[in-house]
Amino acid sequence: MKYLSTRGNWHPALSKEVIRTGMVPKGGLFVPESFPQLSLDHIKTLKGYQETAFYILSKYLSDYTDQELHAIIAESYSSNFTHKDIAPLKKITDDCAILELWHGPTAAFKDMALQIMPRLLVHSMASQKDGMTVMILVATSGDTGKAALEGFKNVANTRILCFYPEEGVSLIQKYQMNSTDGQNTVVVGVRGNFDDCQTAVKAAFANEALREKAEKAGYSFSSANSINWGRLVPQIVYYVWGYKEMEAQGLLKWGEPMNVAVPTGNFGNILAAYYAMRMGLPINQFICASNQNNILTDFIKSGEYNTKRDFHVTMSPSMDILISSNLERLIFELLEKDGQKVSALYDDLKNKSTFKLTGPALNQLQQRFYGDFTSEEETQATIAKVFKNHHYLLDTHTAVGYHAVEKYRAQTKDLTPCMLTATANPYKFPLAVLGALSDEKLTDDFLAVEKLHALSSENIHPQLVDIKDKALLHKRVVSLDELASVIENELYC
Repeated sequence: MKYLSTRGNWHPALSKEVIRTGMVPKGGLFVPESFPQLSLDHIKTLKGYQETAFYILSKYLSDYTDQELHAIIAESYSSNFTHKDIAPLKKITDDCAILELWHGPTAAFKDMALQIMPRLLVHSMASQKDGMTVMILVATSGDTGKAALEGFKNVANTRILCFYPEEGVSLIQKYQMNSTDGQNTVVVGVRGNFDDCQTAVKAAFANEALREKAEKAGYSFSSANSINWGRLVPQIVYYVWGYKEMEAQGLLKWGEPMNVAVPTGNFGNILAAYYAMRMGLPINQFICASNQNNILTDFIKSGEYNTKRDFHVTMSPSMDILISSNLERLIFELLEKDGQKVSALYDDLKNKSTFKLTGPALNQLQQRFYGDFTSEEETQATIAKVFKNHHYLLDTHTAVGYHAVEKYRAQTKDLTPCMLTATANPYKFPLAVLGALSDEKLTDDFLAVEKLHALSSENIHPQLVDIKDKALLHKRVVSLDELASVIENELYC
């Protein structure tokens, strides 16, 4: 399997090179040249998450040996997850279930990819044999940061720099990141939003002078954001796994379609579901759920992507995003892999802050994708309603997804069985979740964890127990215009 650039500006490359490189240095993202097809009959015989992962990953990572992949998968999905199924499916109603993706070491769905990606990267580096240290640049809206830090800390020949919006993450998320130990981890708060952090990281990749300085200092850049194919490809696995579980729990019959609902900001999680569908997994409709930063909702409904809009800081901070990087990969497919057309659209986005998708590409988008958004009030009302009716505790992001499913069904009358991805443990956002269930007004996140536990009796994720007592090892906060110099200075540390 080889990979192309979405903008037609890079040579076809194998997966090890693609994972080492992160994003296309001249702009654009790596995408598979074709979609390998699944055998539903074979999928039905697979036992456990590890077997499912090998079946999917071996189709895409063709320059990794079977021995390498088996070892990497076994190390990535084992006792580091708190549930034996890795991603358990919880049936809520006869036609709706929630795929819990937050049982990894940082209590967020990013663990599903970021427990395996560092191991994929290490093996790709071994094949390069140039003695370089990989500097991982990460922009995070909250969850990616801690998951990447945990995945890469103390990994030989790597250094990881994590940038997060100082006022744009929950206190729990901030404590998770800033308490990370490890000899190769750097965490920096930025006075700006996630899009500012992400834009700066992308600019570093595209800065040839900076890349030359890095190489002279013995570093090559890579990314742990979902712009890196090594982050995205493991996410395809859990949709195939989830389909098996939907059938096992009686929500559908084998071969029947399901709908998939995903709360998303950067579009990577839902794109992985789309890729699974292109491989032959029976998915009928993609429900793309946004919070009040509803740029994806507007895009799906109109075809116009316009970043000239207000930015909202919400109770679902991991979705507070206006530049959805992985959307470029979907547009590449909708435009029949025409890199020149994709490049023209993204030139418009860079220069005019907007682009417009029209014609057959827009028709395809609207046939498969439904987009809607959830207000802050609706998010809290959904948390309260689901807990009251089903005694199931949603976090603020998954609640956005649940409400989108309700809107979709009310508007379309489509009752196809639906799988909703739960992207984070509710205890990561205790003030908002507790506020949905109680009139008690608190400002202390850690006290809110205790109150929420007493109210709901839901177990606190082990990674979040006693987090307030951990030492904060990273305390640096910089302005946005200092971020580039932070990256350059780290080359000489």
